[in-house]
Amino acid sequence: MLDYRTHTFLEVYRQRSFTRAAENLLITQPAASQHIRQIETHYGCTLFVKTGRGIEPTAAADLLYQRLLTMENDEARLAIEAGALAAEPSNTREAPLRLGCTRTIADYTAPRLMAAHLSTHPQAEVALLTGNTRELVRSLEEGTIDFALVEGFFDRQRFDFETLSRERYIAVASPKEAKRCAFDRRTRTDEAGRAAASVRDLLGERLILREAGSGTREILEKHLAARDLAVTDFAGIVEIESIPTIKACVRGGAGITFLYRVAVEEELARGELADITPDDFAIEHDFCLIWQRGSQYASRYRALCDAWWTLM
Repeated sequence: MLDYRTHTFLEVYRQRSFTRAAENLLITQPAASQHIRQIETHYGCTLFVKTGRGIEPTAAADLLYQRLLTMENDEARLAIEAGALAAEPSNTREAPLRLGCTRTIADYTAPRLMAAHLSTHPQAEVALLTGNTRELVRSLEEGTIDFALVEGFFDRQRFDFETLSRERYIAVASPKEAKRCAFDRRTRTDEAGRAAASVRDLLGERLILREAGSGTREILEKHLAARDLAVTDFAGIVEIESIPTIKACVRGGAGITFLYRVAVEEELARGELADITPDDFAIEHDFCLIWQRGSQYASRYRALCDAWWTLM
């Protein structure tokens, strides 16, 4: 059980205010200040400094917050497990799985994983939250999920991880648009007279992409930036949160998109979409299972990832 002063520190850190933290914790402001001083004495460091707008955490406070937040969330998980055993001592079921998945994984990878998991763990309790990478990272820190399967970038200083799979990232268009794009590329040649297939050849197309914060979009933005390009360099942009809607728009010839091949395998096989990935844009990226660094449940998450990896 965490010391009550730990909860005070975490709330002060979140609120950047002794007064608001004290109000939320139903204690007095002097009591909150005293708790912080006692923690500073214990660790031998200053945790907050006064600024013109209130207080700001020090580097030591940043470190302490990440570690104690993990402990707070682990304690909440432990309380759930202990409570279930207290209510039903003979209960041999595993602790509930509270996981998050980014949308590509939720729609095209998780169904297979969940079906296999439930077939071998018929009494398992599973709660699956879907969101973009940014939203799932926030849910991990808030303790509303225990781990997440993500396709985007995450802070490897704050989260431990295991790689579930490596996936191809491609550009797709309708078959009609694909033929036109191929013709356009053939009209451009390099100095040796050979056909040049470059991502720059696609800039005249309307780009249909996911919302800011999604892993699918972050991958595209990063690799475009490495070529001194941005999504705004395309002829037009349409932002849509739904992958099925994006695919429907592309099938209808409304534009092109970039996404993971796993999300369009069926459409490619049926000839409804075409792979137009430029020669200079061959990309692969990992789908990762992530959790808070230092969690006492790390071995459980690694074992799950190992079991799921065999299904990929």
